[in-house]
Amino acid sequence: MEGQEKKLSFEEAIEKLEVIVAKLEEGDVPLEKAIDYYQEGMKLSKYCNDKLTKVEKQMEQIMNEQGEFEPFSPQED
Repeated sequence: MEGQEKKLSFEEAIEKLEVIVAKLEEGDVPLEKAIDYYQEGMKLSKYCNDKLTKVEKQMEQIMNEQGEFEPFSPQED
Protein backbone atom coordinates (compact mmCIF):
# COMPACT_ATOMS: atom_id res chain seq x y z
CA MET A 1 0.00 0.00 0.00
CA GLU A 2 2.91 2.36 0.68
CA GLY A 3 3.56 4.61 -2.33
CA GLN A 4 0.48 3.18 -4.03
CA GLU A 5 -1.70 5.60 -2.05
CA LYS A 6 -0.49 8.58 -4.07
CA LYS A 7 -1.79 6.98 -7.26
CA LEU A 8 -5.23 6.01 -5.94
CA SER A 9 -8.24 8.22 -6.39
CA PHE A 10 -10.65 8.51 -3.47
CA GLU A 11 -13.14 6.32 -5.32
CA GLU A 12 -10.52 3.63 -6.01
CA ALA A 13 -9.48 3.59 -2.36
CA ILE A 14 -13.12 3.24 -1.23
CA GLU A 15 -13.63 0.41 -3.71
CA LYS A 16 -10.56 -1.44 -2.39
CA LEU A 17 -11.75 -0.87 1.17
CA GLU A 18 -15.18 -2.32 0.31
CA VAL A 19 -13.53 -5.45 -1.15
CA ILE A 20 -11.46 -5.91 2.03
CA VAL A 21 -14.52 -5.48 4.25
CA ALA A 22 -16.44 -8.04 2.19
CA LYS A 23 -13.60 -10.56 2.50
CA LEU A 24 -13.36 -10.05 6.26
CA GLU A 25 -17.14 -10.31 6.67
CA GLU A 26 -17.12 -13.70 4.93
CA GLY A 27 -15.08 -14.94 7.88
CA ASP A 28 -13.44 -17.65 5.77
CA VAL A 29 -10.00 -15.99 5.83
CA PRO A 30 -6.95 -17.46 7.61
CA LEU A 31 -5.92 -15.39 10.64
CA GLU A 32 -2.64 -14.16 9.14
CA LYS A 33 -4.41 -13.03 5.97
CA ALA A 34 -7.19 -11.38 7.99
CA ILE A 35 -4.57 -9.36 9.87
CA ASP A 36 -3.00 -8.28 6.56
CA TYR A 37 -6.42 -7.27 5.21
CA TYR A 38 -7.18 -5.38 8.41
CA GLN A 39 -3.89 -3.46 8.26
CA GLU A 40 -4.41 -2.57 4.61
CA GLY A 41 -8.00 -1.55 5.37
CA MET A 42 -6.84 0.76 8.14
CA LYS A 43 -4.32 2.41 5.79
CA LEU A 44 -7.01 2.87 3.15
CA SER A 45 -9.40 4.27 5.74
CA LYS A 46 -6.81 6.82 6.91
CA TYR A 47 -6.02 7.72 3.29
CA CYS A 48 -9.72 8.36 2.55
CA ASN A 49 -10.16 10.37 5.73
CA ASP A 50 -7.11 12.51 4.88
CA LYS A 51 -8.48 13.14 1.38
CA LEU A 52 -11.87 14.18 2.79
CA THR A 53 -10.21 16.53 5.29
CA LYS A 54 -8.23 18.13 2.46
CA VAL A 55 -11.39 18.63 0.39
CA GLU A 56 -13.21 20.15 3.38
CA LYS A 57 -10.38 22.67 3.83
CA GLN A 58 -10.49 23.51 0.11
CA MET A 59 -14.25 24.06 0.30
CA GLU A 60 -13.85 26.33 3.34
CA GLN A 61 -11.20 28.34 1.49
CA ILE A 62 -13.42 28.71 -1.57
CA MET A 63 -16.34 29.85 0.57
CA ASN A 64 -14.05 32.26 2.44
CA GLU A 65 -12.85 33.80 -0.81
CA GLN A 66 -16.46 34.42 -1.83
CA GLY A 67 -17.26 36.02 1.52
CA GLU A 68 -19.83 33.38 2.42
CA PHE A 69 -17.85 31.38 4.93
CA GLU A 70 -19.63 28.64 6.81
CA PRO A 71 -17.82 25.60 8.16
CA PHE A 72 -18.35 22.66 5.85
CA SER A 73 -19.61 19.48 7.49
CA PRO A 74 -20.87 16.56 5.41
CA GLN A 75 -24.29 15.18 6.30
CA GLU A 76 -24.40 11.66 7.75
CA ASP A 77 -27.06 9.32 6.36
